[in-house]
Amino acid sequence: MKITEILNNKRILLWGYGLEGKSMEKFINNYCNVRELTVFQGKREEINEDAYDCIIKSPGIVAWDLSDKYTSMTELFLQEFSDRVIGVTGTKGKSTTSSLIYTVLSKCSGRPSLLVGNIGFPALDYYGEITDDTIIVFEMSCHQLAHAKISPHIAVFLNLYEEHLDYYGTMDKYFRAKANITLNQKPGDYLFVGDNVPPLETAAEKTVISYDDPMRFGMNLKGDHNQFNARFAYAISTRLFGCDPEEVRGAIAEFTGLRHRMQFAGNVNGVDYYDDSISTIPEAAIAALKSIPNSRTILLGGMDRNIDYSLLTDFIRSHGEYNYILMYKSGERIYRDVSELPCCYYREDLRGAVELARELTPAGSAVILSPAAASYGYFKNFEERGDVFQQMIRE
Repeated sequence: MKITEILNNKRILLWGYGLEGKSMEKFINNYCNVRELTVFQGKREEINEDAYDCIIKSPGIVAWDLSDKYTSMTELFLQEFSDRVIGVTGTKGKSTTSSLIYTVLSKCSGRPSLLVGNIGFPALDYYGEITDDTIIVFEMSCHQLAHAKISPHIAVFLNLYEEHLDYYGTMDKYFRAKANITLNQKPGDYLFVGDNVPPLETAAEKTVISYDDPMRFGMNLKGDHNQFNARFAYAISTRLFGCDPEEVRGAIAEFTGLRHRMQFAGNVNGVDYYDDSISTIPEAAIAALKSIPNSRTILLGGMDRNIDYSLLTDFIRSHGEYNYILMYKSGERIYRDVSELPCCYYREDLRGAVELARELTPAGSAVILSPAAASYGYFKNFEERGDVFQQMIRE
């Protein structure tokens, strides 16, 4: 059903006014004829649900047990375009994999393609560009999927690690939010899933992609995790869209990656600096160290969301060849567990960590910002954290 048919002549409340809320308002004003449109940024108990036919919730708002009046931009978009959507979710690698799939299909499929969603491009901003032939690559966060009752035609579920427990409370609840990407798929749909994802209920044709698969690609991006991401782009483009395998490999080889994701930030006084500010879990920080051959120093820590850091502390204890500079609240908690180790240091903030990294790291080796923690409380988002890091190393 068309989104306009769903919303026309309705009394609508937009709950939340961030990037998606503003995009939703613009779409309604440009394409719909509604009876009433109200923007609201307060608490749920302040909403008079009887006064509205449709309540469109922004993804960052925590709310459970919602009535059928509640929907979201993601669900509305899938109502009309699910047959053209490749939805991509997972704890880590969503943006890189979405961008890889989009890049490959743009170059190799012969069809118009769009990249939308959690990567920073609200889906409805591109409503007027979508044709019957358009391929829509949609990066989907757990928050966008949490209440979705429709799944995309092609679903990608990369991996599952401990994350967002401040929002969901338990890993099971977090997993069930992400599982909505396939829960409502039908026979004839497709699911591509990483091998660490728990069993999923699905009617789709399922393909499991292994992290340890020997298939390799020539890539600008470093690390086994990016080889893993590329396997999804290769499988989808060759199997479902008939793309030439060699052309696909060429497109993957040309892909240069995204900012703040193992991004080379420069060489200063003979030391390489890498910005992996997107890193918010222990697995990402460990992967960063393993991906850069000349790694010597890593900057860790940020907002403390009480996630389990035992994987990281175990790694630190068995890899004393690196310098670990801990910072902020989560770094302080990690440091308490490993403070006796001569390779571990604590500084209160990013500036102090960067200054110490300059002192500790010899020429010819590398410093990596890969915090294994969220940026909130100290920075607006991970992008700002990465930008500040890059500015500091140039000072």
